[in-house]
Amino acid sequence: MTVATPESNSEFWLFGYGSLIWKPPPHFDRRIPGYVTGYLMDNPGQSSQDHRGTPEAPGRVVTLIERSFWETLNDHHPSGSDKVWGTAYRIQAEKVAEVREYLDIREINGYTIHYTPFYPSDGSTTIRTLVYIGTPDNDQFMGPQDPQKLAEHIYRSVGPSGPNIDYLLSLDVALDNLSSESGDEHIKDLANMVRIIEQRAKGDKSHPTGQAVDHELMKIGSTDEQEETEK
Repeated sequence: MTVATPESNSEFWLFGYGSLIWKPPPHFDRRIPGYVTGYLMDNPGQSSQDHRGTPEAPGRVVTLIERSFWETLNDHHPSGSDKVWGTAYRIQAEKVAEVREYLDIREINGYTIHYTPFYPSDGSTTIRTLVYIGTPDNDQFMGPQDPQKLAEHIYRSVGPSGPNIDYLLSLDVALDNLSSESGDEHIKDLANMVRIIEQRAKGDKSHPTGQAVDHELMKIGSTDEQEETEK
């Protein structure tokens, strides 16, 4: 896939997956659930040094990888659906430059810009969306990991945006809420593994109790305000 030139200020759509499903960008005026194809949402295989971990102890977050590349890997989970679910956000025309700058900073840790068709869940017209992808050639890409070891790592990790476990549990719930067919089997299995680990370690007060965030979207009025919600 090639990286295209930036969109004009008249129409700008962003495909949000991962935390962008429940932490929307500022200045959006439309939000549409749906999916993209040709990709696989990697088992949280992107290192997170700036949100769900630290440079000394990185957490794990999801990224998208092209299905053709995934087929060359010795992965630990089935490929699942051909659809990767998320949300498309339309950004207000006069705020496009501001939001693009904010997103470039938010997603700078190992992510690159791609463009891909987005298919709304209601069957309406396909939308061309920008998406940030942690490509396999970036130094934050971790690749396939043993699910149990990954669950244990996520349980232990904490960063400026909070415990890594909260990210995983929130993603599991957010995906289920998009559509009757939008849940991700691998994310759900991994979330259940983490819940079991937490149950076994309830007496250990050194680890925070994991919880999914409230998924009622709060519209953000500025990129400065958005930065506060990331902390």
